[in-house]
Amino acid sequence: MATPHIESKLEDISDVVLMPGDPLRAQYIAENFLEDSKLINKVRNMYGYTGYYKGKKVTVFASGMGIPSIGIYSYELYKFYNVKKIIRIGTSGSFHKDVKILDVVLSTGSYCKSYFDKLLDNNDIDYIEASNNLNQDICDVAKSSNIPLKVGKTITSDVFDVYVGKEEFRANYPDDDFLAVEMEAFGLFYVAHKLGREASCLMTVVDSYYDKRSLSSEERETSLNQMITLALEAAIK
Repeated sequence: MATPHIESKLEDISDVVLMPGDPLRAQYIAENFLEDSKLINKVRNMYGYTGYYKGKKVTVFASGMGIPSIGIYSYELYKFYNVKKIIRIGTSGSFHKDVKILDVVLSTGSYCKSYFDKLLDNNDIDYIEASNNLNQDICDVAKSSNIPLKVGKTITSDVFDVYVGKEEFRANYPDDDFLAVEMEAFGLFYVAHKLGREASCLMTVVDSYYDKRSLSSEERETSLNQMITLALEAAIK
């Protein structure tokens, strides 16, 4: 089996997928967290790997940046490769006063002003929820592993908010307690709902309106590794 964007065979891909945006992060996860991993996709250099975590088959597949890209890959994985669960893992910004740099955020749902839903299904919604069951698995693992987790609503933006004045960016959204801002979750959640699948989004905060620290490469790697481990443990739960 192959699609326009994925060259893998059906048996190459697990029914549970971790989905970072960066193809090199997919490679990093495969090399450092999975056993017997193999490259199963390199079309457009959007790397996908399948291996074993604690004896269970897991696929790590990059999504690229933005709703259109994650929309393509999540749709093809769910629809043509029988994937049941996708956990997006990535980085985010935040303008919430209680969210600090290096906090890990779990999205309960994403608010977005994209036309993705209109173009795909002629719908007109601006908020869609993550999968409750998959989120509960993630929360359970975080609690048992003593991993601090911020849980709440997030924003998916078509524009990298760093390029926009912070106050101007915030003025585009309702006055709610959104914990983080990223660029893919709305598209993933929408496709999952459309196809009757499950999807969650975990984010490590690397930019904050209230926290001006500059991260070292070691700090960033340690925090991302914690998020990756949390996602893998939930994936095999």
